Amino acid sequence: MTKKLLILSGKGGTGKTTTAAAMIAFSKARAFADCDVDAPNLHLVAQAEGEMEERDYFGSEKARIDPALCDGCGLCAARCRFHALERTETGYQVNEYACEGCGVCAWVCPKNAAALAPDKAGTLRLFRGDRTFSTAQLRMGRGNSGKLVAEVKTALQKAAPEAELAVIDGSPGIGCPVISSVSGVHLALIVAEPSLSGRSDLERLLQTTAALRVRTAVCVNKWDVSPLHAEQIEALCRERSIPFLGRIPFDPQAAQAINQGRSVAETDCPARKALYQIYEQVVRLLAAI
Repeated sequence: MTKKLLILSGKGGTGKTTTAAAMIAFSKARAFADCDVDAPNLHLVAQAEGEMEERDYFGSEKARIDPALCDGCGLCAARCRFHALERTETGYQVNEYACEGCGVCAWVCPKNAAALAPDKAGTLRLFRGDRTFSTAQLRMGRGNSGKLVAEVKTALQKAAPEAELAVIDGSPGIGCPVISSVSGVHLALIVAEPSLSGRSDLERLLQTTAALRVRTAVCVNKWDVSPLHAEQIEALCRERSIPFLGRIPFDPQAAQAINQGRSVAETDCPARKALYQIYEQVVRLLAAI
């Protein structure tokens, strides 16, 4: 059975993807995925290799207007509560970013010019080689991120069913893509930020993973920026019997490696040493599951 390690954070910019790339490198994982479909960037530091398979993802429907049938009566625009119908020289057209696919325009159109049609919500990409990498890009203005994340995970599982470990870079926050990312994983590692808002974000994430009954561990990135908040986060983990795996220091060498498109695991620096110690504890936790 493939063990699934998910890396999460309460907000963007905490070091989630940096940590995920390091876990992939340390473990030599043969399967990994980027489930941050709104802004995927794991491929920048965990190189995707091999043959790429790409396919469109249709997550919902949106309205379409047939200009040959539209007589410009305006009933669709009058009834659309999302103001998604725009006047043209010959009739009306749909603003795809405003349309919510409710179908009212199709219901009221006397000429049957309006209809719902499948809408491309994103693009799925799967890389097959020595390693398997699954990722996707959600189109702007689409709201099917949770479903698209599920497709990313399903594609990875089907392509690499024999992998011992799959490392998943999740989305920040606690929204639909995060809930979809958490589903079915064996361990969630939260990368916390040493700040008041970082602690608040952590508490929300812990509530989410607890509700989904997923074992969770915590580490703090750039802990020396605010030692007081780092200590408070560690104390919170002790109070709730949540494994606290370590502190990662602020490290300019790590930032330089990332800017060069390299994993911190490839750089001899303090951040790498801290991340490797965290990785060793992750291995022990996974072995006990």
